[in-house]
Amino acid sequence: METNDSQPKLFKLKLPFQETENNQTDPSDTVENSIAENNNSRCVSVDTILISPDGRNEKKRFKGKTDLIKFRCSAFEKKLLIVKAKKSGLSLSEYCRRTAFQKEITERLSDEQLEVYNMLMKYHNNFKWIGNMFRKKDPALSRAVYKIAEDISRHLQKIL
Repeated sequence: METNDSQPKLFKLKLPFQETENNQTDPSDTVENSIAENNNSRCVSVDTILISPDGRNEKKRFKGKTDLIKFRCSAFEKKLLIVKAKKSGLSLSEYCRRTAFQKEITERLSDEQLEVYNMLMKYHNNFKWIGNMFRKKDPALSRAVYKIAEDISRHLQKIL
């Protein structure tokens, strides 16, 4: 391939089975592309092989929980464990693991409890707004309203 300083470098790209004028495929045909002509600096040849460091192409295997532990319990105890696991939103095995390692388990709120929680949040915010309105005009009223908002906030902390 000859190049002059005035002409841009040309790259030849072999495409398998390039069609010719009479619709016959010839695997030996070549197509010339010029990076300078296309003004495309992102042109990457088709036969580029990306080698990633540290073997990232290898499929990673899950090395998690593989050992099995069994224990016996009565039918009532099993039902009780299942109910408690459902209330906390965990699987039975995850629930047993957390109780065995004395980790904190929080129960999920029911729909009614969520409704009450949202209502208390609205009341808390409304009392705060009322306290802010009367802060300069009547400081005593403002303090009383803030105290009510703090009481609601403490109850909200207990729910969660």
